[in-house]
Amino acid sequence: MLQTSPQSTPRATRKGTQALEHTHDLDSLSRLDVDALGRLYALGTPPATVDGLEGHPRGRLLAVAALDHGVVGALVRSLMGAALFPWGGKSFVGKGTSGRGFNRFHFGGRRQLLPFLTRVQASAVDGAPCIALDYDLRDNPGFVRAIQDEVREIQPGLFLGSAMWKAARGPRFILSFALDTRVQALPIGGA
Repeated sequence: MLQTSPQSTPRATRKGTQALEHTHDLDSLSRLDVDALGRLYALGTPPATVDGLEGHPRGRLLAVAALDHGVVGALVRSLMGAALFPWGGKSFVGKGTSGRGFNRFHFGGRRQLLPFLTRVQASAVDGAPCIALDYDLRDNPGFVRAIQDEVREIQPGLFLGSAMWKAARGPRFILSFALDTRVQALPIGGA
């Protein structure tokens, strides 16, 4: 559940309900469980374009389905937040309602891997608009092509995302991640 702080103030959401507005960063988001992150995602700003993600935002994996509580959850969060964790975020190029990008990894040097296409579309989570990241590209291995990500802006420059597996009965949630466009990484290979 989201913690109330002196910096929190009520605001109206797109659904007309009251929510707490809280200044978050990657560290504060990493302390939330899957359910709290899901509620925060639902309150995110529906995007009209992919422009807000342009660049090389710093990323962090936040919580993994069924591994977000207790000692195991604490260990998983610690590993995902470690300086040596290999995933550093995503990089985006695009304007309007579509674009492209890749994931940035740091092992044996800096690498750009697992390309994706971006577009504004209805969320698999709740049907409201989101920015979808589609990995179903020829350059990706089969298991990666079955991944579907989506993101929404939860405060200026901070995007919360859900990674899902495309299952026969519909997408299955895997993990939550965040992208902070206020903290930009250096581009890899001029991309």
